[in-house]
Amino acid sequence: MIRPHRTVVRQEAGLWAYEAALRRRGFIRVAGADEAGRGACAGPLVVAACVLPAGRRGLVPGLADSKLLTPAARDRVYAEVLGRAEAWSVVVIPPTEVDSRGLHVTNLEGMRRALAALCPTPSYVLTDGFRVDGLGVPGLAVWKGDRVVACIAAASIIAKVTRDRIMTELHEHYPRYDFATHKGYVTPAHAAALATHGPCPEHRYSYVNVARALGQNGGNPSGGLSVGGPSVDGLSVGMESVTA
Repeated sequence: MIRPHRTVVRQEAGLWAYEAALRRRGFIRVAGADEAGRGACAGPLVVAACVLPAGRRGLVPGLADSKLLTPAARDRVYAEVLGRAEAWSVVVIPPTEVDSRGLHVTNLEGMRRALAALCPTPSYVLTDGFRVDGLGVPGLAVWKGDRVVACIAAASIIAKVTRDRIMTELHEHYPRYDFATHKGYVTPAHAAALATHGPCPEHRYSYVNVARALGQNGGNPSGGLSVGGPSVDGLSVGMESVTA
């Protein structure tokens, strides 16, 4: 019986240390999962999963936690990840589902969906922060995984770039909120727009600040046309999975 918890992680391997250690124990295909938009009060929650290949091909130039990179650098690394990944998937979860099921439940379910979409199936799963049960393969939650595990960092890049592109497209439909700038996160400008116009259909109504703004504006959503899910890289259906 393979016991991955006895595996020695050699820190000199850097961002690729966990995957290298697991491969030495026989787990050849290691997947990482991460999300973007957890702290936003508008827009979708986007969850991605990624398997990087072993060897030099898996050493993605510039790979790092998506939050530590500039938008231009993220776009470059995003292209490298998609070009090199053995498999990747992304799940786009609308605000209505976050409202109806709760953020944490939705986040875990999104990770399950993203990991289940990978083909071929990973032999081990590493997730950022939260353990995800019911995957049918062993896994481990890694604290700040997007900063210490390559496949989680790759998933964070996919999720972040995908979500930023969605929010930029939503800006065209709801320009008064300036989604292209703050991407749906709570900033003074976003708070001011909420106070003035009330929420639009892309806001998360279960969030206290959004509910307060709705009440202050007579309980009617603002913002004009609801687009019902923008199409970014073919993601309007909610999920895209690619296998190299």
